[in-house]
Amino acid sequence: MTSQESLAPVSVVIPCYRCSLTIGRALASIAQQSMKPIEVILVDDASGDDTWVVLTKLATAHSSWVRLIQLETNRGAASARNAGWAAASQPFIAFLDADDSWHPEKIAIQYDYMKRHPEVVLSGHRHRVLARMDAKPEWALLQGPTKFIDKWPLLLGNPFITPSAMLRTDIPQRFAEGRRYMEDHLLWLEIVCDGAEVVRLDVDLAATYKPPYGMAGLSSNLWQMARSDLDNYRVLRRSNRLSFLSAYFLMAFSVLKFVRRLGLVMVWRMRERG
Repeated sequence: MTSQESLAPVSVVIPCYRCSLTIGRALASIAQQSMKPIEVILVDDASGDDTWVVLTKLATAHSSWVRLIQLETNRGAASARNAGWAAASQPFIAFLDADDSWHPEKIAIQYDYMKRHPEVVLSGHRHRVLARMDAKPEWALLQGPTKFIDKWPLLLGNPFITPSAMLRTDIPQRFAEGRRYMEDHLLWLEIVCDGAEVVRLDVDLAATYKPPYGMAGLSSNLWQMARSDLDNYRVLRRSNRLSFLSAYFLMAFSVLKFVRRLGLVMVWRMRERG
Protein backbone atom coordinates (compact mmCIF):
# COMPACT_ATOMS: atom_id res chain seq x y z
CA MET A 1 0.00 0.00 0.00
CA THR A 2 1.01 3.61 -0.50
CA SER A 3 0.14 6.76 1.42
CA GLN A 4 -3.14 7.17 3.30
CA GLU A 5 -4.36 9.67 0.69
CA SER A 6 -4.62 6.86 -1.87
CA LEU A 7 -6.84 4.66 0.31
CA ALA A 8 -10.63 4.46 0.29
CA PRO A 9 -12.55 3.34 3.42
CA VAL A 10 -13.91 0.34 1.54
CA SER A 11 -13.92 -3.36 2.43
CA VAL A 12 -13.86 -5.60 -0.65
CA VAL A 13 -15.35 -9.08 -0.23
CA ILE A 14 -14.60 -11.89 -2.69
CA PRO A 15 -16.37 -15.26 -2.29
CA CYS A 16 -13.94 -17.97 -3.38
CA TYR A 17 -14.92 -21.46 -4.52
CA ARG A 18 -12.42 -23.55 -6.48
CA CYS A 19 -11.04 -20.39 -8.05
CA SER A 20 -7.29 -21.00 -7.89
CA LEU A 21 -6.92 -20.23 -11.61
CA THR A 22 -8.72 -16.87 -11.56
CA ILE A 23 -8.42 -15.32 -8.09
CA GLY A 24 -4.97 -13.91 -8.90
CA ARG A 25 -6.45 -11.93 -11.79
CA ALA A 26 -9.24 -10.57 -9.60
CA LEU A 27 -6.87 -9.55 -6.82
CA ALA A 28 -4.46 -7.97 -9.31
CA SER A 29 -7.25 -5.73 -10.57
CA ILE A 30 -7.74 -4.50 -6.99
CA ALA A 31 -4.01 -3.95 -6.49
CA GLN A 32 -3.99 -1.82 -9.66
CA GLN A 33 -6.73 0.54 -8.45
CA SER A 34 -5.83 4.23 -8.59
CA MET A 35 -7.50 4.47 -5.16
CA LYS A 36 -7.10 1.24 -3.27
CA PRO A 37 -9.53 -0.15 -0.68
CA ILE A 38 -8.28 -0.42 2.88
CA GLU A 39 -8.97 -4.15 3.05
CA VAL A 40 -9.83 -7.16 0.91
CA ILE A 41 -11.54 -10.16 2.50
CA LEU A 42 -11.21 -13.48 0.68
CA VAL A 43 -13.82 -16.02 1.82
CA ASP A 44 -13.03 -19.64 0.95
CA ASP A 45 -16.42 -21.37 0.62
CA ALA A 46 -15.09 -24.84 1.56
CA SER A 47 -13.51 -25.32 -1.86
CA GLY A 48 -11.87 -28.64 -1.03
CA ASP A 49 -9.13 -28.25 -3.64
CA ASP A 50 -5.97 -26.13 -3.80
CA THR A 51 -7.88 -22.83 -3.51
CA TRP A 52 -7.02 -22.34 0.17
CA VAL A 53 -3.31 -22.85 -0.56
CA VAL A 54 -3.46 -20.20 -3.31
CA LEU A 55 -5.40 -17.80 -1.10
CA THR A 56 -2.88 -18.24 1.70
CA LYS A 57 -0.01 -17.39 -0.65
CA LEU A 58 -1.83 -14.30 -1.91
CA ALA A 59 -2.60 -13.17 1.63
CA THR A 60 1.04 -13.61 2.59
CA ALA A 61 2.15 -11.56 -0.41
CA HIS A 62 -0.34 -8.80 0.48
CA SER A 63 -0.38 -9.17 4.26
CA SER A 64 -1.11 -5.49 4.93
CA TRP A 65 -4.53 -5.47 3.27
CA VAL A 66 -5.73 -9.04 2.47
CA ARG A 67 -7.62 -11.03 5.11
CA LEU A 68 -8.79 -14.65 4.90
CA ILE A 69 -11.92 -16.42 6.09
CA GLN A 70 -12.43 -20.16 5.65
CA LEU A 71 -15.94 -21.62 5.88
CA GLU A 72 -16.27 -25.17 7.19
CA THR A 73 -19.05 -26.17 4.76
CA ASN A 74 -19.96 -25.00 1.28
CA ARG A 75 -22.78 -22.49 1.68
CA GLY A 76 -22.84 -20.64 -1.66
CA ALA A 77 -21.77 -17.17 -2.71
CA ALA A 78 -24.56 -15.37 -0.84
CA SER A 79 -23.54 -16.84 2.53
CA ALA A 80 -19.84 -16.35 1.76
CA ARG A 81 -20.49 -12.67 1.01
CA ASN A 82 -22.42 -12.33 4.27
CA ALA A 83 -19.52 -13.87 6.19
CA GLY A 84 -17.16 -11.32 4.66
CA TRP A 85 -19.68 -8.56 5.28
CA ALA A 86 -19.83 -9.48 8.97
CA ALA A 87 -16.04 -9.20 9.18
CA ALA A 88 -15.79 -5.91 7.25
CA SER A 89 -14.30 -3.01 9.17
CA GLN A 90 -14.96 -0.13 6.73
CA PRO A 91 -18.08 2.04 6.23
CA PHE A 92 -18.41 0.99 2.58
CA ILE A 93 -18.40 -2.53 1.14
CA ALA A 94 -17.88 -3.68 -2.45
CA PHE A 95 -18.17 -7.15 -3.92
CA LEU A 96 -16.04 -8.79 -6.59
CA ASP A 97 -16.36 -12.36 -7.86
CA ALA A 98 -13.22 -14.48 -8.03
CA ASP A 99 -13.46 -14.91 -11.81
CA ASP A 100 -14.12 -11.23 -12.63
CA SER A 101 -12.06 -8.04 -12.44
CA TRP A 102 -12.32 -4.25 -12.08
CA HIS A 103 -11.25 -1.28 -14.15
CA PRO A 104 -8.42 0.64 -12.39
CA GLU A 105 -10.73 3.61 -11.71
CA LYS A 106 -13.57 1.56 -10.20
CA ILE A 107 -13.00 2.35 -6.52
CA ALA A 108 -12.04 6.00 -7.09
CA ILE A 109 -15.14 6.81 -9.16
CA GLN A 110 -17.70 4.84 -7.18
CA TYR A 111 -16.45 5.74 -3.71
CA ASP A 112 -16.30 9.41 -4.69
CA TYR A 113 -19.95 9.26 -5.74
CA MET A 114 -21.05 7.45 -2.56
CA LYS A 115 -19.11 9.88 -0.37
CA ARG A 116 -20.75 12.89 -2.05
CA HIS A 117 -24.25 11.38 -1.88
CA PRO A 118 -24.86 10.10 1.66
CA GLU A 119 -28.53 9.49 0.84
CA VAL A 120 -27.54 6.68 -1.59
CA VAL A 121 -27.36 3.26 0.07
CA LEU A 122 -26.45 1.17 -2.98
CA SER A 123 -24.78 2.00 -6.28
CA GLY A 124 -23.89 -0.16 -9.25
CA HIS A 125 -22.54 0.42 -12.73
CA ARG A 126 -22.17 -1.09 -16.19
CA HIS A 127 -19.69 -3.82 -17.07
CA ARG A 128 -18.05 -5.37 -20.11
CA VAL A 129 -17.78 -9.02 -21.15
CA LEU A 130 -14.23 -9.80 -22.26
CA ALA A 131 -13.70 -12.70 -24.64
CA ARG A 132 -10.07 -13.49 -23.78
CA MET A 133 -9.26 -14.86 -20.35
CA ASP A 134 -6.01 -12.87 -20.27
CA ALA A 135 -7.63 -9.58 -21.35
CA LYS A 136 -7.03 -6.73 -18.93
CA PRO A 137 -9.92 -4.55 -17.73
CA GLU A 138 -8.47 -1.38 -19.20
CA TRP A 139 -10.32 0.92 -21.59
CA ALA A 140 -11.09 4.60 -22.05
CA LEU A 141 -13.95 5.64 -19.80
CA LEU A 142 -17.05 7.37 -21.11
CA GLN A 143 -19.39 8.36 -18.30
CA GLY A 144 -23.02 9.27 -18.78
CA PRO A 145 -25.60 10.60 -16.32
CA THR A 146 -26.29 8.68 -13.13
CA LYS A 147 -29.72 7.06 -13.03
CA PHE A 148 -31.81 6.63 -9.89
CA ILE A 149 -33.38 3.17 -9.83
CA ASP A 150 -37.07 3.15 -8.95
CA LYS A 151 -38.95 0.20 -7.50
CA TRP A 152 -40.79 -1.04 -10.59
CA PRO A 153 -37.90 -0.95 -13.08
CA LEU A 154 -35.86 -2.92 -10.53
CA LEU A 155 -38.70 -5.41 -10.06
CA LEU A 156 -38.72 -6.06 -13.81
CA GLY A 157 -34.99 -6.66 -14.15
CA ASN A 158 -31.59 -6.52 -12.47
CA PRO A 159 -29.83 -3.31 -13.57
CA PHE A 160 -26.31 -4.30 -12.53
CA ILE A 161 -24.19 -7.31 -11.58
CA THR A 162 -22.87 -8.04 -8.08
CA PRO A 163 -19.22 -7.12 -8.90
CA SER A 164 -20.45 -3.60 -9.68
CA ALA A 165 -22.16 -3.05 -6.33
CA MET A 166 -20.96 -0.77 -3.55
CA LEU A 167 -23.09 -0.41 -0.41
CA ARG A 168 -23.03 1.23 2.97
CA THR A 169 -21.83 -1.47 5.34
CA ASP A 170 -24.23 -0.66 8.18
CA ILE A 171 -27.51 -1.23 6.32
CA PRO A 172 -29.77 -3.92 7.87
CA GLN A 173 -30.38 -5.98 4.72
CA ARG A 174 -28.14 -8.92 3.76
CA PHE A 175 -27.94 -11.56 1.03
CA ALA A 176 -30.40 -14.41 1.58
CA GLU A 177 -28.49 -17.19 3.34
CA GLY A 178 -28.08 -20.33 1.26
CA ARG A 179 -29.42 -18.80 -1.95
CA ARG A 180 -27.33 -19.69 -5.03
CA TYR A 181 -29.24 -17.89 -7.79
CA MET A 182 -30.61 -14.33 -8.08
CA GLU A 183 -29.60 -13.57 -4.50
CA ASP A 184 -28.12 -10.24 -5.55
CA HIS A 185 -31.34 -9.10 -7.23
CA LEU A 186 -33.31 -10.01 -4.11
CA LEU A 187 -31.02 -7.87 -1.95
CA TRP A 188 -31.33 -4.89 -4.31
CA LEU A 189 -35.12 -5.34 -4.27
CA GLU A 190 -35.35 -5.46 -0.50
CA ILE A 191 -33.25 -2.31 -0.26
CA VAL A 192 -35.32 -0.29 -2.75
CA CYS A 193 -38.65 -1.63 -1.44
CA ASP A 194 -37.63 -0.46 2.03
CA GLY A 195 -37.37 3.07 0.65
CA ALA A 196 -33.59 3.47 0.30
CA GLU A 197 -31.91 5.22 -2.62
CA VAL A 198 -30.33 3.04 -5.32
CA VAL A 199 -28.43 4.38 -8.35
CA ARG A 200 -26.69 3.09 -11.46
CA LEU A 201 -23.56 4.87 -12.63
CA ASP A 202 -23.45 5.04 -16.42
CA VAL A 203 -19.86 3.86 -16.84
CA ASP A 204 -18.13 0.50 -17.46
CA LEU A 205 -16.06 -0.26 -14.37
CA ALA A 206 -16.09 -4.07 -14.17
CA ALA A 207 -15.25 -6.96 -16.46
CA THR A 208 -16.65 -10.47 -16.62
CA TYR A 209 -15.29 -13.29 -18.72
CA LYS A 210 -18.52 -15.13 -19.39
CA PRO A 211 -21.98 -14.24 -20.72
CA PRO A 212 -24.64 -13.43 -18.08
CA TYR A 213 -26.73 -16.57 -18.57
CA GLY A 214 -27.12 -19.77 -20.50
CA MET A 215 -24.24 -19.62 -22.93
CA ALA A 216 -21.53 -20.72 -20.51
CA GLY A 217 -23.57 -23.33 -18.64
CA LEU A 218 -26.39 -25.81 -18.95
CA SER A 219 -29.93 -24.82 -19.83
CA SER A 220 -30.95 -26.14 -16.40
CA ASN A 221 -29.21 -23.10 -14.91
CA LEU A 222 -31.76 -20.93 -16.69
CA TRP A 223 -34.55 -22.79 -14.96
CA GLN A 224 -32.81 -22.43 -11.59
CA MET A 225 -32.55 -18.70 -12.23
CA ALA A 226 -36.22 -18.54 -13.20
CA ARG A 227 -37.27 -20.43 -10.08
CA SER A 228 -35.21 -18.09 -7.92
CA ASP A 229 -36.72 -15.09 -9.70
CA LEU A 230 -40.19 -16.40 -8.83
CA ASP A 231 -39.12 -17.06 -5.27
CA ASN A 232 -37.81 -13.49 -4.95
CA TYR A 233 -41.30 -12.19 -5.65
CA ARG A 234 -42.75 -14.63 -3.11
CA VAL A 235 -40.29 -13.38 -0.48
CA LEU A 236 -41.26 -9.78 -1.19
CA ARG A 237 -44.95 -10.69 -1.00
CA ARG A 238 -44.56 -12.55 2.31
CA SER A 239 -42.74 -9.56 3.80
CA ASN A 240 -45.54 -7.23 2.60
CA ARG A 241 -43.20 -5.38 0.25
CA LEU A 242 -45.47 -6.36 -2.68
CA SER A 243 -49.21 -6.59 -3.09
CA PHE A 244 -50.80 -9.85 -4.21
CA LEU A 245 -51.66 -8.48 -7.67
CA SER A 246 -48.18 -7.06 -8.18
CA ALA A 247 -46.57 -10.37 -7.20
CA TYR A 248 -48.89 -12.32 -9.53
CA PHE A 249 -48.09 -10.02 -12.46
CA LEU A 250 -44.35 -10.20 -11.81
CA MET A 251 -44.33 -13.99 -11.59
CA ALA A 252 -46.11 -14.19 -14.96
CA PHE A 253 -43.57 -11.76 -16.39
CA SER A 254 -40.74 -13.88 -14.98
CA VAL A 255 -42.03 -16.97 -16.80
CA LEU A 256 -42.06 -15.03 -20.06
CA LYS A 257 -38.46 -13.92 -19.44
CA PHE A 258 -37.44 -17.55 -18.94
CA VAL A 259 -39.07 -18.63 -22.21
CA ARG A 260 -37.31 -15.79 -24.07
CA ARG A 261 -33.91 -16.62 -22.59
CA LEU A 262 -34.32 -20.30 -23.34
CA GLY A 263 -35.14 -19.42 -26.94
CA LEU A 264 -32.03 -17.24 -27.23
CA VAL A 265 -29.84 -20.05 -25.91
CA MET A 266 -31.36 -22.54 -28.35
CA VAL A 267 -30.73 -20.17 -31.28
CA TRP A 268 -27.13 -19.60 -30.11
CA ARG A 269 -26.47 -23.33 -29.87
CA MET A 270 -27.93 -23.95 -33.31
CA ARG A 271 -25.60 -21.30 -34.76
CA GLU A 272 -22.63 -22.82 -32.95
CA ARG A 273 -23.35 -26.19 -34.54
CA GLY A 274 -23.19 -24.61 -37.94
